[in-house]
Formats: sequence, structure tokens, C-alpha cells
Amino acid sequence: MKKAFVKSYGCQMNAYDATRMADVLGAEGYVATETVEEADVVILNTCHIREKAADKVYSELGRLRVLKTERAAAGHDTRIVVAGCVAQAEGAEILSRAPSVDVVVGPQNYHRLPDLLARSRTKRVVDTEFPIEDKFDHLPARRTLGVTAFLTVQEGCDKFCAFCVVPYTRGAEVSRSVAAIRAEAERLLQGGAREITLIGQNVNAYHGLGLDGGAATLPDLMRTIAGLPGLLRLRYTTSHPNDMASDLVAAHGSLPALMPFLHLPVQSGSDRVLKAMNRKHTAEVYRERIAAVRAVRPDIALSSDFIVGFPGETESEFEETMRLVADIGFASAYSFKYSARPGTPAAEWADAVPEDVKTRRLHALQALLDAQRHAFNASFVGSVVEVLVEKAGRHPGQVAGKTPHLLPVQFDAPTSTIGTLVPVRIVRAGSNSLFGEAVADAAVAA
Repeated sequence: MKKAFVKSYGCQMNAYDATRMADVLGAEGYVATETVEEADVVILNTCHIREKAADKVYSELGRLRVLKTERAAAGHDTRIVVAGCVAQAEGAEILSRAPSVDVVVGPQNYHRLPDLLARSRTKRVVDTEFPIEDKFDHLPARRTLGVTAFLTVQEGCDKFCAFCVVPYTRGAEVSRSVAAIRAEAERLLQGGAREITLIGQNVNAYHGLGLDGGAATLPDLMRTIAGLPGLLRLRYTTSHPNDMASDLVAAHGSLPALMPFLHLPVQSGSDRVLKAMNRKHTAEVYRERIAAVRAVRPDIALSSDFIVGFPGETESEFEETMRLVADIGFASAYSFKYSARPGTPAAEWADAVPEDVKTRRLHALQALLDAQRHAFNASFVGSVVEVLVEKAGRHPGQVAGKTPHLLPVQFDAPTSTIGTLVPVRIVRAGSNSLFGEAVADAAVAA
């Protein structure tokens, strides 16, 4: 029996791609394994957004080289594949730096994995072209199913932020048709999914072919998916402030299935820094978008991305970011020190912020964000919320799931509740999870 191990780094798009690679290999007779030592094919599905993410890949490849040698001594062949955005960005350079790698494949070509693996037995292979055909037309039916599922609806980005490699590694914005997305969603729901997250590098720029033959927006797509039998919850990520159109804002107030959670990256609170980043929005525009969503969905939980220490960022400009965070309030956030990515405009700029300054600013920002997150989590203690149960918990008799606001919850209940909505009274807020107790016939907090 052939076994495949897939390790994914980075964003939800990579998580989706990892499951689809497992599907591709599953159709070829491979069984998924979580034990890399027994894998005949090892795939590292890589991220190139952060410098450390790429560094981790090469460190992992060093360990895999030893494993490959040990397995070869025992008579086992091991194919090592580097996929994803690092593969797309660095291509053949990976073969030079990591001689144990057999296949390098970009994110638009992983549907070709069986052929690439076969070819790699005679010659190491690189496939990082942007193909004319749509990879989704060549992918097998979904095999990797669960209560929650990611569903790619859009790929690529046309924004060209000065710090970002996505337009170069994922290509231009392309949207799948509503019919294709609906068909995949129906299969997911038939397989037991109850929550679907529509994902894309810039998902709210979705502009796919509609069922009527015209162009469809993300709200059009969401209304189609929300009406499918079996769907309990709908989410989407990741978005750009400039594409937060009025119809999408309105959907947060009119679509019951759409959960009260919005991840909307702002990156900085300084207009000068935002302009240097080529974000094409101002801090005030961002505040207006948030105010519009809160007007139709007052309980919305907000999440965002922040970069500190962008080239030329002054202390007063960093303080503008701190004021924006303090004014808006976030339930969660991702924050990073700026790191130059080769091939991006900002990588060539001077005015680098000293590392110790970046570190100090990041710590200050994260302290504020952590305080907001803890306060948001603690606000649910004593209330009853609906939890979509996703899996068994860490301890016997325990299950785990998430609230509408995407907060993890653990509580005692039988595994027969997996895939259902359970009213849970929150009794304690931990650092990363909520803890509660199932209640019967309780009023759920609005």
C-alpha cells in the first residue's frame, strides 16, 4: 500500500490545496498518513509570504534528506515534492539547494502530480508554468471530508502590494464559475460538511460566471451556496478593503447562514505607509468599511493583518496604527515584522527600519491586540452560544467546535453531536479556547 504525507504551511488556500493534493494521490491508490517516516511520497506545500516560512521549508528538507537516505537503505523509495508558492517563486533553485527533492510544482499544476512523480524516477522535475487549462477541471472528486471545509472560489491577485509575492506566485485574479462551485459545495455537504468557507487570495473580488450567464459577485455566489440542503454556516476569507462593496456589506445583515466574522487586512494605520505599500486605500476608508459592516451586523467579530517596520515607517506612523487598533477593536489578528521578499518592489528600497525597532513595535502592537482578543473572548463567559461540533476533544467524553464568531470551544458531550449545532453555556475563557457546558432548550445569545 502506497502512502503519502502532506505538510502544509501558510494560508487557508494552502490548506485547501493540501487536501486536493491528497485527493489527487488518493485517486492513484495512495493512502494518507500522518507519519512521515512511512511515507512513499512526502509533499511540502509551501508559503512564500513570510521569510521564516521559506526558511522552515529548507530546514525541513534537510531532515527529509536524512529520512530518504535511511529509507533507501531499508529498500524503500521516497519521492520528495516541494509544492506551493516557494516552489513557484524559486523553481529549479530548490533542486540546486536541496538535492533530495524529486519534484518542484507550482500551485497551478498540482493536478499533474501523478505524471510528475512518474517522470521523476528518471529525472528530477520542475513544473511552475501557468497552464492554460483550469486545474479544477482535472481534479478528482473530493475525498478529504469533514464537518468544516474550505472551498476555493478565486485565485490570484491584481493588487500588487509592494511587499507581497502573491501576484507573482499565484498569478492574476481568476474566478471559478458559480455552477462549478455549487457542484463542489453539494459534494462537500453530501459528505458531511456543515460549514463551508469560501476562500481566495482576494475573495471579495470574486467575479465568476453566474448561473444566468452573466457576471456574479461574491454575494450572488453566497446566496446560491446558502440555500443548499445541509449547510448550517457560511464564511469567506481573505478580503481587500477596496473590494468591500455595498452589496457584500449588506449580505452580512441579510444572509442568516453568513457568520458574524470578517477578516479584512489593513496592514497599517498610516496613510503614507499605506500609499508606499500600494494598498490603494486610506485608514479612513478602512474605518468607513468597518463602520458600514457594524451598522448591519453590530456583533461582527473583526480580524486583520498588520505589518510593522515597513521601510521608512516612522515612530509617529506606527502610533497611527496603534490608534487605529485601539479605535476599532479586533477579536483576532495576525501581525508581523516586515521582511523583504525577493522580487517585490519594497525589497529594493532603502530606509530599512532597524531590527530592534521593529521588534519593539511588534511587541507593543501584539500586547494591544492580545488584550483586545482576551477581552473579546471573556465577554462570552456566562452566555449561551451555538457551537458547531467538529471533532472529539482532547479528553474522553469531550468534543470541540466553534462559535459563530470562530472561537474554539471545548465541552463534554457524546461524539454523536459531531456535525450538529449544540447550545453551550460558556463557563471559562482560556488563552486560546472557551470552555463550556451543553445546555438544553436554552436561549442562544444573539
